Amino acid sequence: MTSLKGKVALVAGGTRGAGRGIAMELGAAGATVYVTGRTTRNQISEYGRKETIEDTAELVNELGGTGIAVQVDHLIPDQVQSLIEKIEKEQGRLDILVNDIWGGENLIEWDIPVWEHSMEKGMRMLRLAIDTHIITSHYALPLLIRNKGGLVVEVTDGTEEYNQDRYRVSLYYDLAKSSVIRMAKALAHELSPYDCTGVAVSPGWMRSEIMLEVFGVTEENWKDATEKEPHFVISETPRYIGRAISAIAKDPEKKRLNGGSFSSGELAKMYHFHDLDGSQPEAFRYLVEVQEAGKPANAEGYR
Repeated sequence: MTSLKGKVALVAGGTRGAGRGIAMELGAAGATVYVTGRTTRNQISEYGRKETIEDTAELVNELGGTGIAVQVDHLIPDQVQSLIEKIEKEQGRLDILVNDIWGGENLIEWDIPVWEHSMEKGMRMLRLAIDTHIITSHYALPLLIRNKGGLVVEVTDGTEEYNQDRYRVSLYYDLAKSSVIRMAKALAHELSPYDCTGVAVSPGWMRSEIMLEVFGVTEENWKDATEKEPHFVISETPRYIGRAISAIAKDPEKKRLNGGSFSSGELAKMYHFHDLDGSQPEAFRYLVEVQEAGKPANAEGYR
C-alpha cells in the first residue's frame, strides 16, 4: 500500500536507529524522504560509526520510496535553512517532519547526580536533543503549514505518562526527553490553526545498531541477548516505530491525536500494525507490570 505517494517527508536524524526505521517505513508507503545526518560515506560524526545517510536513502529506495540523503548538522542554522530551501526548490512542499535528532549515547552517565555528572557532556546532550529540534522546526514549519494535513513528530524516549513519575537516567537525560514531549504539545498548539498535527512518539526497547552491538548479537539472533538480559525479550525493531509514524501520517483523522504522547506499542494497537516478526510489543506496559514489579522476564501477553 503506497498511500503516502506524492507526500514529502524530512527525517531529521535518519542515519541509524529509529530515524532509519522511520525513513524506511515512510518510503515503503511511497513517500519521498529526505534523510539528514552528519555521517556520510566521506565523513563521520563524533559517533565514529559506520552507518551513513546514503545507506538509509538506499534502503528507502529499495522499499519503493524515494530517498534523498543530505548532510546536515542540525545545530547549525545556516545548514538547516539551506536544507529547507533545497526541499522547497525540488519538491515545493513538505508534508511530514520527523525530529529524531539525538546523538547522545556516548554522553550518558547513568544514575549520576548533577553535581557529579560531566557538565560538558550534559550540556552537549541538551543541545543535541533540544536545540536541534527547535532549529529544525523554525526553518521547516513555514513550508509544512502551507498545506493542510501536515504532520510533525517529536521522537523521544518514554511517554508523558511513563516519564512523569520516574527519574530517567540523569537530570540531563530526563530533561532532554521530557522537553521533547513538551515541545510536541507546544507545536501542536501552534500548528492547529493550519490544520496540521504535532505528536510525540517513543519506541520501546529498540534493537538499534548500537544496542545489538552492546549485547553482541545481530537482528537474526537477537534472542540470544536474553541470556544476559532476560527482559530484552520485549524489544522491538526500529521499523516498529517507523510503522507507527507511517500509520499516523496516513490517517485522515490524525488531528484527533494532536498534542498527544504515544508509544509504538500503543499505536500498534490503535492502527493494527505489527513488528517485522508479526508481534506487537508493548514495552512500557511490560516495564511497569513485569520488570519494575520484579517479576521474571516473560513477554507472553505483551507482544
